Amino acid sequence: MIRPEPVRVVILGGGTAGWMTAAALAKLLPGQADIHLVESEEIGIVGVGEATLPHLREFIRRLGLDEMDFMRKTRATFKLGIDFVDFGAIGERYIHPFGAYGTDIAGVGFHHYWLRMKAAGRVPPICDFSLPIVASRARRFAPIPAGGDFLDSSYSYAYQFDATRMAPMLRAFAEAHGVRRSEGKVVGVDRDGTSGDIAALRTDRDETIAGDLFVDCSGFRALLIGEALGSPWEDWSQWLPCDRAAALPCTAPDGPIEPYTRATAMPAGWRWRIPLQHRVGNGYVYSSAHLSDDEACGAILGAIEGEPLADPRVLRFRAGRRTKSWDRNVVAIGLASGFLEPLESTSIHLVQQAVTRLVELFPQRRIDASDRDTFNALVDREYDRIRDFLILHYHATRRDDSDFWNHVRTMAVPETLQRKMDLWRTSGRVELYTQGLFLEASWVAVYLGQGVVPISYDQRADTPAPDRLAKSLTELDQAIRQRVAAWPDHGDYLRQAGAWEAA
Repeated sequence: MIRPEPVRVVILGGGTAGWMTAAALAKLLPGQADIHLVESEEIGIVGVGEATLPHLREFIRRLGLDEMDFMRKTRATFKLGIDFVDFGAIGERYIHPFGAYGTDIAGVGFHHYWLRMKAAGRVPPICDFSLPIVASRARRFAPIPAGGDFLDSSYSYAYQFDATRMAPMLRAFAEAHGVRRSEGKVVGVDRDGTSGDIAALRTDRDETIAGDLFVDCSGFRALLIGEALGSPWEDWSQWLPCDRAAALPCTAPDGPIEPYTRATAMPAGWRWRIPLQHRVGNGYVYSSAHLSDDEACGAILGAIEGEPLADPRVLRFRAGRRTKSWDRNVVAIGLASGFLEPLESTSIHLVQQAVTRLVELFPQRRIDASDRDTFNALVDREYDRIRDFLILHYHATRRDDSDFWNHVRTMAVPETLQRKMDLWRTSGRVELYTQGLFLEASWVAVYLGQGVVPISYDQRADTPAPDRLAKSLTELDQAIRQRVAAWPDHGDYLRQAGAWEAA
């Protein structure tokens, strides 16, 4: 059997999205793809997407990268969840954990038993029954052991890393696996006169790079999918009005390193705090209709805990996605495909998911329309479900202290989210789906964390005798506290495991 010639893949743009794509295609499709990446060092990268979701661990594993080496090179810390402050109301906070609350009993979610006991006034806060939440508050961390018990399987973790170090690490990996790189800015795009497909890119270095499949990782500019092909953009700013961020790194304070990202609600949006080994990433995500750039820069300068390492940098964006992330022979990945702001650290996850789908549906020279349609349907579903989850953080609030919070609290939300919220309020049930990000525990965390308490629960939770159920919950609470107490301090573990880069 004659093996077909490799598909000529041209990736426009480096950064995290471009080099993640290049590394994955080179590693996972050996011999099937001839990969050429074009980027300009003058353009640089956004470089503020430092917090991730647990799915990135699988990406690193599939590439065959050593986890501790990855963490050293990117000055990474571990992440067990996100601490949300002042979202439901000023003075309230909760952690969205990377893990479960308790354990299901007889097919009924743990939160239903908790709601039953709460109604009787006999239960601690639900956060006490989540191992990653208790560990986060104690600033402790331990890896997930193989063959552990139910508590060991009740949590996951992600990374907080220096995004400016991620792309160079992936570049070295990709080039070692045969990826070619060209330096230069694209000054022209040649299209096939018959099909309308893109045929080649022309750079300011007088280089013409032909290809069969083009991957647009050119960021918000979307030079191929947007400027060349004119693929439509679906704007979601009516539900996600934040359209700018003032980003600012600062020195890391002395003391324990938190194994979580913090999001603190502000009068016109929210600000992030991401602890790394060598510094802390900060930023104010805000609505320009409610706050000026100068006011945002002043607010983030006044909020940081260490010494600023640079001046605040204002980034502009818009919430939404392409109606087709794969159009003709162009696949948009990263910001060229869509953007949903960093509230739940989803940007790198969306890159990873798009790359995974592209690997699964990779063409054999000729692009199959059904594969393209499948890719678009899967990407759309991922964006749509994340969109609803992010809107929930804004809409499910009791805040009325600013025009911004009054707006998001009272705005009409997508029908898909309204349906989910109505189901929760009446029954304590989370709308279930098998594909897409943020499953039951995540929705429970935000609903209860922001004061959306249902009027009922699954009546099957009434089956256990009250004293027996109370005893089980007490034992679970104690088991979690004992397990976390045996874990090392987060910073100590980073050093002991060889994840810490010496200064």
